[in-house]
Amino acid sequence: MYKDEYKRWLAADLEDPDLKPELLRIADDEEAIKERFAVALQFGTAGLRGTLGAGTNRMNIWVVRQATQGVANWAKTQGGTQTVAISYDSRLKSDVFAKEAAGVLAANGIKVVMYDALMPVPALSFATRYYNCNAGIMITASHNPSKYNGFKAYGPDGCQMTDDAAAIVYDEIQKTDILTGIKKMSFAKAVNEGCVKYVDDECKAAFYEAIESRQVRPGLAKTAGLKLVYSPLNGTGLIPVTHVLNDMGITDITIVPEQEYPNGYFSTAPYPNPEIYEAMKYGVELAIKEGADLMLATDPDADRVGIAMKCPDGSYELVSGNEMGALLLDYICAGRIEKGTMPKNPVAVMSIVSTPLADAIAEHYGVELRHVLTGFKWIGDQIAQLEAAGEVDRFIFGFEESYGYLAGPYVRDKDAVIGAMLICEMAAYYRSIGSSIKQRLEEIYAQYGRYLNKVDSYEFPGLSGMDKMAGIMSGLRNDPPKAFAGKAVTKVTDYAKPEETGLPKANVLIYALEDGSSVIVRPSGTEPKIKTYFTTLGKDLAEAQAKKDALAEDCKKILA
Repeated sequence: MYKDEYKRWLAADLEDPDLKPELLRIADDEEAIKERFAVALQFGTAGLRGTLGAGTNRMNIWVVRQATQGVANWAKTQGGTQTVAISYDSRLKSDVFAKEAAGVLAANGIKVVMYDALMPVPALSFATRYYNCNAGIMITASHNPSKYNGFKAYGPDGCQMTDDAAAIVYDEIQKTDILTGIKKMSFAKAVNEGCVKYVDDECKAAFYEAIESRQVRPGLAKTAGLKLVYSPLNGTGLIPVTHVLNDMGITDITIVPEQEYPNGYFSTAPYPNPEIYEAMKYGVELAIKEGADLMLATDPDADRVGIAMKCPDGSYELVSGNEMGALLLDYICAGRIEKGTMPKNPVAVMSIVSTPLADAIAEHYGVELRHVLTGFKWIGDQIAQLEAAGEVDRFIFGFEESYGYLAGPYVRDKDAVIGAMLICEMAAYYRSIGSSIKQRLEEIYAQYGRYLNKVDSYEFPGLSGMDKMAGIMSGLRNDPPKAFAGKAVTKVTDYAKPEETGLPKANVLIYALEDGSSVIVRPSGTEPKIKTYFTTLGKDLAEAQAKKDALAEDCKKILA
């Protein structure tokens, strides 16, 4: 079956000059053919993501066209404006895929509004809402290595597609023959016929205004003298992040030169993820040289932001997503109470795998902290519920441990632009009172306890990877562990049972242990890996770390 599909592709005019030579190169490699054609990339609520290349199990113009045809078929049943917004990042072929998607939509009679240059995920979410679109498409593979690209699909609310909508799109994709079943038009023709328009300056200005209106202490950064080193990691963040920071008065910004401009090869950060030191290394070295207060980086599609904070001895320490979530929640609450801008009955939202330190902080400030499934669309869903009740102003902050933050209802996905703004404002504020982010974090730990949150990942590559992952999760359910590292399991929460959790079904297991620690096991939604999340509490970091190490060692026996 897959050999027939391979031959069919080989005989077709594939239009992209990179595809045919790749297929000819693997003519005698049975495994390589199977790997490209035995399955198709799965379309889910996060859209598609895969390695660039030829075949149904790769990211290429045909897979993008087929996915877009699926979105078009769904959009045509939705009434509304019959418009789709498109943005793209700096990855290899992102601009090509964006134009291919626009051509398919235009051929299906759907209007397209797209950015005239690469822009981040939050800008796509904003445009989808601003123009009352039926859907949005973002061409990105987020923070994956350079050989990947992807296709994220958004609903009319600017949130990643719901399960129901994604299931319909997936059905439409399966009905569409990848080589012969797609309506398509050249991008040039689509533009000439007025089917494609570019996002206008009013929309861009409104995006920046929406972000800047969420400053906690407006005007403070102008006089604080904050010294910043920033890296867009060769992605989309450079223009929007520096625009907002300049507007708020932060002008002493040194950009990491090797990572300043768009470069889909990510040659200085093979894994362009601000969670890991390798990606931050150039920035940290420059921060030491410049004596910066802060080093900040956004991932290629600028929905995640990470920092290295300056310590009293002049060294720089990476701040985890959980720590930053706790710091920002604390800063926003304290600042808004001080300024008299805290709404009545404020609501913050975090994912179930994020730190319980945030629960303690929220309780301290009298904020309702809601817990949702992993994936920022669930935080977006909570904002939508508040909006439907006419109470959207109650939402003050949402975060997840994987470096995603949002402090306003203007978009429905994580936003590194507002994340960067608030982090820099917070750093400027602490600097202005003779403190620092590092000092405030230590104060938070002294007040609430020394929480440690760590994530380990186990990769399961190849075609059999998903089966292995399913087997492990099934084993954990059928024969649940009684203890981890000698600490008895006191409670197991299985998110595959919505009747018990009150949340939609999800493939997540949480083990609460007798000493207050917890272990969470969850397969990634976008990559062939199982993630384990550990929360431990100690009298100091060493004790919390020792507890984590013991738990991780036990998990390794189950997962490795």
